[in-house]
Amino acid sequence: MNTIEAQNPFLVKQYTTPHNTIPFDKIEVAHYEPAIREGIRQHNAEIDAIINNAETPTFANTIEAYERSGKLLAHVSEVFGNLLSAETNDDMQELAKIIMPLLDEHSNDVSLNETLFNRIKFVYEHQANENLNQEQTKLLEDVYNGFVRNGANLQNEAKENYRELTRQLSLLTLQFSENNLKETNDYKLVLTDKAQLSGLPGSAVETAAETAREQGIDGWVFTLQAPSYIPFMAYADDRNLRRELYMAYNTKCTHDNATDNRQIVKELVNTRMDIAKLLGYQNYAEYVLQERMAQNSKAVYQLLNQLLEAYTPTAHQEYEAIQALAREEQGADFTIMPWDWSYYSRKLKDKKFNINDEMLRPYFELNKVKEGVFGLATRLYGITFRKNVDIPVYHPDVDAYEVFDKNGEYLAVLYTDFHPRAGKRSGAWMTSFKGQWIDSETGENSRPHVSIVMNFTKPTKDKPALLTFDEVETLLHEFGHSLHGMFANSTYESLSGTNVYWDFVELPSQFMENFATEKEFLNTFARHYITGELIPDTLVQRIIDSSNFNAAYACLRQVSFGLLDMAWYTRTTPFDGDVETYEKQAWAQAQILPQVPSTCMSTQFSHIFAGGYSAGYYSYKWAEVLDADAFSLFKQKGIFNKEVAESFRENILSKGATEHPMTLYKRFRGQEPTIDALLIRNGIKR
Repeated sequence: MNTIEAQNPFLVKQYTTPHNTIPFDKIEVAHYEPAIREGIRQHNAEIDAIINNAETPTFANTIEAYERSGKLLAHVSEVFGNLLSAETNDDMQELAKIIMPLLDEHSNDVSLNETLFNRIKFVYEHQANENLNQEQTKLLEDVYNGFVRNGANLQNEAKENYRELTRQLSLLTLQFSENNLKETNDYKLVLTDKAQLSGLPGSAVETAAETAREQGIDGWVFTLQAPSYIPFMAYADDRNLRRELYMAYNTKCTHDNATDNRQIVKELVNTRMDIAKLLGYQNYAEYVLQERMAQNSKAVYQLLNQLLEAYTPTAHQEYEAIQALAREEQGADFTIMPWDWSYYSRKLKDKKFNINDEMLRPYFELNKVKEGVFGLATRLYGITFRKNVDIPVYHPDVDAYEVFDKNGEYLAVLYTDFHPRAGKRSGAWMTSFKGQWIDSETGENSRPHVSIVMNFTKPTKDKPALLTFDEVETLLHEFGHSLHGMFANSTYESLSGTNVYWDFVELPSQFMENFATEKEFLNTFARHYITGELIPDTLVQRIIDSSNFNAAYACLRQVSFGLLDMAWYTRTTPFDGDVETYEKQAWAQAQILPQVPSTCMSTQFSHIFAGGYSAGYYSYKWAEVLDADAFSLFKQKGIFNKEVAESFRENILSKGATEHPMTLYKRFRGQEPTIDALLIRNGIKR
């Protein structure tokens, strides 16, 4: 063992931190690769013990033994993968090019191990001989199907082809993400003339000045990070500057340079198609959807087409209203372009409802919003949160909380990470640093460590972090995911928490967003950050009244992303055309605004190319149907009704993947969901 391995914090038997949390303060980049390699060695030894067991294969000596194997490897991989998204650097990205193929090779070594699969197959085919409960049966099915879906039935040359394709896929997704992050970080719009700031609210100007100071630049700096980009597009009077920033954002990774993702998009699409066909599927979507609630592409298109039919007429009315306002100001021949949409939408919303982000920001100070969201969980489920500064974190921006159940018992650790920085990818997400499971020998319920990561408006030297209403909704969304993780209560980690079908995983998150427009919730925390005044009832009513403003346009935007995703992954022949042209054709029927030449979403669409939502972006709308239907029960019984909340926790949040999601949903709701609740909520149907 060399010096690095001897001092490697990953390789100790037990951390000395609260709740055995990760000692981030001791981890260096140099620790990952040795720990990964040791994890692979240990996992191989555990697999060998399973396949060399002379006894007849059983659920206990094969399936449970496999489920318990690879703990060190999974742990180190999880930490590395999470920080690659939340706190990366050049060294981490270079190391990823070594580690990711290493992990893929090992994963293939396991899933393509014929002797291991034969034991698993034997248990699967003889399960009637064992008295398995519901969760055990589900684990057995998942393990068996997982091996089949990862090539276990392939023979000889086909196995080697599978190995090569998955290796390529790993490297391509890494490169896609790295290019996207680099292009986002490299761009800055520098303004030195105060007149160019016309229309921008003080908060946006202060943030831009702060960014300029941090970079040693005179003037104001605007970036492609959401807290900078979104207010600029909504408020900047200078149309040419709006167009400049819009084009910078919407042409990311399309330039003929080292960070161009156009060829990578083609290779990703073709590689996934090749994998699916090798495994016997018509296309990649059919492969993915076999383990989704939707089950097949026909059901996905049925949903997307239903939404298109229901929302398109209203979306066109919304467009015409905004076009009319723009022409009032600019003349009869003025045509709204995409860089005008946020600007004139905001103006019309302000005119109709007298409400905008800047009016609301003073009432949404981040710490107060956090208290409100935590308080909502306390009111619904009885859980409480206590910040613990002794729990190590991976960046000074991160806070760690101990979470306690309604009976006072320790439930989970929650990390919160709110602000953008160079080492963090854009967007918002929830992830896990440790899953939940029940120890089969001791019966101990090993509790989870989860994290929510966002890119919210930063504090300035004069003001705390004041959020937009959209950011409040985003926090509720990711916190909903975290509740799904924290309430996990399964025997097996692979069936625990958010390890559910991807078109079900968004239900707990989108469900929480419903509270953002509830007066009873807003009144628990929304106070002016200077005066302490509770948000006025008139302002709350305006939030409620305006909640469906441009809802149809927003729906079609999501539908367009779903159509684009399906167009890429229902292909049955290799793609070698023009990415931009294909994209514009794929989502044309859901577009309301003119399409702009040279812009391209696909080259930066991490969700479907590098983030796990390949052939799954429809999940957001699928889950929205579920969440609207689910929340309608709370509206009927009372939004803080403890019986309904307890049922939601018991049947949805704590069950993980131990049963089929529709079984769980019907147990909570008493019926299958329909699209009606969503249409009513959005004001499309009355």
